[in-house]
Amino acid sequence: MPDAPGLVLSPTAKVGRDVLFGAHVVVHPDVVIGDGVVVQDGAILGKQPTFGPRSSNAGAPPAPALVIEDGARIGAHAVVFAGAQIAAGAIVGDQAYVRERSRIGPGSVVGRATAVDNDVVIGTGVRLQSNVYMTAFSVVEDDVFVGPCAMTTNDDTIGRLRPGEPMRGATLRRACRIGGGAVLVPGVEVGEEAFVAAGAVVTNDVAPRAVVMGVPARSVRRVSDDDLLERWV
Repeated sequence: MPDAPGLVLSPTAKVGRDVLFGAHVVVHPDVVIGDGVVVQDGAILGKQPTFGPRSSNAGAPPAPALVIEDGARIGAHAVVFAGAQIAAGAIVGDQAYVRERSRIGPGSVVGRATAVDNDVVIGTGVRLQSNVYMTAFSVVEDDVFVGPCAMTTNDDTIGRLRPGEPMRGATLRRACRIGGGAVLVPGVEVGEEAFVAAGAVVTNDVAPRAVVMGVPARSVRRVSDDDLLERWV
């Protein structure tokens, strides 16, 4: 492990072989870093979440250890919380933000300044472009593409949720594509191989292979056989 200026490394962190740290990285207690991981300048790993007095998580025990598996890449000034898991070969881009209890699957990419909120599950080979917001309790299956500045939401009441009423994230099925700037309302499911056009506001579930566009989004056609993922890999 080469010397890195300003590195703050907890003595309880576990660091694998051939890990490369940039300048001024902070590694909090109990973080697990696999072999061949690259952590670029200013990244913060294993930060504990901070909750306000009205949060449903106030008083919760500390999140468990952050785990970063072999060959992952953490970009400059990214913040990855305790309790998250970054799978082998995944990339968390510069200034990205990954919250507790979220998982980034193998080979997936979290783009620059993208936020992955708590309790999100992201599959294998997913591409979240820059400035995406993936809201809490969302599920993103394998090979999904989400364009820049797309946004998901999880609270229909916009801050008036009754105690005990669950939030509902988005569900993005395998190989669907979400265009830049699209907005998905709480609980929406986008079907396998579906296509959401840029700027669409998705207020209802999208059927598999449907192409939707507009405000609110409406189906205009089906994804052609030639445009299915299997033709592009």
